[in-house]
Amino acid sequence: MRTDRLSGFRSVFTRHTALLLLVIVFFSLIRYRLRNMPLERDEGEYAYAGQLLLQGIPPYQLAYNMKLPGTYVAYAAAFALFGESVEAVRYGLMVVNAVTIVLVALLGRRLYGATGGLAAGICYACLSTSPAVLGLSAHATHFVVLAAIAGALLLIDPEEAPMWKIAAAGLCMGAAMVMKQPGAAFIASGAVYLLAKRRRALGVYLAGAAFPFAFTCFLLWRAGVFEHFWFWTVSYSKQYGTIVSLSDGFLLLLGMLPQVAGAAIMLWALAAIGVYQAVRVGRSFFLVSWLLFSFAAVAAGLYFRNHYFVMMLPAVSLLVGASVAASRRQRIIIAIFAAGIGIALFVVRTDLFTLNPLQVSARMYGDNPFPEARQLAAYLREHTPRQARIAVLGSEPEIYFYAQRHSATGYIYTYGLMEPQKYAHEMQEGMIAEIERAQPDYIIYVHSPSSWLRRPASDDRIFTWAGHFLATEYEPVEAPGSPRIETFRRTVTAAAK
Repeated sequence: MRTDRLSGFRSVFTRHTALLLLVIVFFSLIRYRLRNMPLERDEGEYAYAGQLLLQGIPPYQLAYNMKLPGTYVAYAAAFALFGESVEAVRYGLMVVNAVTIVLVALLGRRLYGATGGLAAGICYACLSTSPAVLGLSAHATHFVVLAAIAGALLLIDPEEAPMWKIAAAGLCMGAAMVMKQPGAAFIASGAVYLLAKRRRALGVYLAGAAFPFAFTCFLLWRAGVFEHFWFWTVSYSKQYGTIVSLSDGFLLLLGMLPQVAGAAIMLWALAAIGVYQAVRVGRSFFLVSWLLFSFAAVAAGLYFRNHYFVMMLPAVSLLVGASVAASRRQRIIIAIFAAGIGIALFVVRTDLFTLNPLQVSARMYGDNPFPEARQLAAYLREHTPRQARIAVLGSEPEIYFYAQRHSATGYIYTYGLMEPQKYAHEMQEGMIAEIERAQPDYIIYVHSPSSWLRRPASDDRIFTWAGHFLATEYEPVEAPGSPRIETFRRTVTAAAK
């Protein structure tokens, strides 16, 4: 009898594993087909910072940003493995997504058995590839989720777990925060779970969680960029996080939820049912608290952008797994689940299976000048020596990566210069001073509104200065791109001064 049960378990496990692998291959092929999609701004930032890391240049020296540098390291690792290219970014995401699917399935299996784990893994594979959450782009949220799910898997059933496992869980959660600050919500989630399950292990967990950030601070201090790092990731980040009011944030959430759920509404509905099923059969504390802290990660700053919701997808998928595995009418729920996956894919079939990478980029990002940035960068590579410096007036850091040229200013984004925050004027003066000091060979002026997000109350100093500086020191040149991007070359007269 026992042998029969073991054989049956192995048979089920093998079938579930084979199906999950097929799902991973299926969605990986979608990503592979679209691997040449132009980088968007965040990807451009990570790619440029990763490129600099491989050159031995630390974060926050030539590229300022408020994000913690974990994703920079992840991009550098992808480049080291696959070469410095757009395709390498997509391959890195493909690997991260596949591993995360497996971890979500394993966590679901630990919670609700093989069927629940399989459903959770398939659900995450589908939702994380959706254009509704910009899932085809390698945003930091994918890396946050990978580290957080690894930590959660280590933290399940902590009562008898050895202390090294608790410390490792904390280490993973801390890595999630270093990928991007909202990952701190997952550290809090684990801490609350341990308070309920094994309070005496909390200190070990928190020590593990603190290590990635402490080690990051140490390395950046040794590299001589700690002051810049602290300003951008702490001082400015606080300002950025308080710009959106609670009422405006609520309206943003209401506007975004239909977009994010959209084609996958049946799966989100199953997740809602999963909350009830989790309460009915147990494990509700972990899943419900994970869901709440996942939402807290999404809500950081109250911006509620599409790709932020990637951090909620593991919780949603695990709840779907609970719904499938724990329902008394499992066949009906499985049919609804299969229909939900099918409808979600059918609605976005054109993006995933038909359109080329440029068309998909246009559908996801509208009229942002991402394809033009790539063309312009090729021109800059051909017309400048390797050691040339360039400056981009606008928020298009992907140009630096494509061009393989160093930035003349660390201000690779101009959003902060336009925001209603106390450092805006100081940032404008800083960018102006750095460009004037560097005297870059080329300056690229991006006229696209989405590259500035200029507001009625924004300081106009940078625009006044740019008009005068470009008129006296630079000359316009015909370069690939669109009317929204102008290219200026430093004049011989200016160079001789």
